[in-house]
Amino acid sequence: MMVRSGNPATRLGTLTSAALLLLLGCGGAGWTQSAPPVLGVQEQRPQGASPPAIPPPSAPPAREDNPGLINGLSNLFDKVPSFLPPIKSPAETMNDLSRLATPSAMASGRVACPASSNGAPDCKLAADQLCRSKGYREGKSLNADSAEKCSAKVLIPERQRKPDDCRTDTFVTSALCQN
Repeated sequence: MMVRSGNPATRLGTLTSAALLLLLGCGGAGWTQSAPPVLGVQEQRPQGASPPAIPPPSAPPAREDNPGLINGLSNLFDKVPSFLPPIKSPAETMNDLSRLATPSAMASGRVACPASSNGAPDCKLAADQLCRSKGYREGKSLNADSAEKCSAKVLIPERQRKPDDCRTDTFVTSALCQN
């Protein structure tokens, strides 16, 4: 039976003794691992009989090749079809941008946008025509202008204006040209 003392110094001495005994009992060899407890019904053994031999733990199951997130993504990118354009270096990207942004690649003028099959102006053709007139291969419209063009009939006094008397023309006035 353990007697508990109200004196804190006695309790501290008891704890110190218990810790010292624990360390000496280990002998510095470290803690040993015991087999995990077996749950369930245990059979009764006669007194003094040795416990049954416990088989050594089996080797852990073979680890399947589980690549993890990073390796999985790496494998995914390895399988991506090669339809994506190659990645350019920063120097190549800057060369492309500087080639497009140079003032010599800008063309100014006034070319009418022809009407497409749906009636809307097709300014891509006009931008290409403007750039070809400056010695480039193709262009992209940067600035456009619109003007209403009317027949001389609208100038007749007291004449009612009809829907087909005027039309709106669109012009490309500047384009970004490429070789």
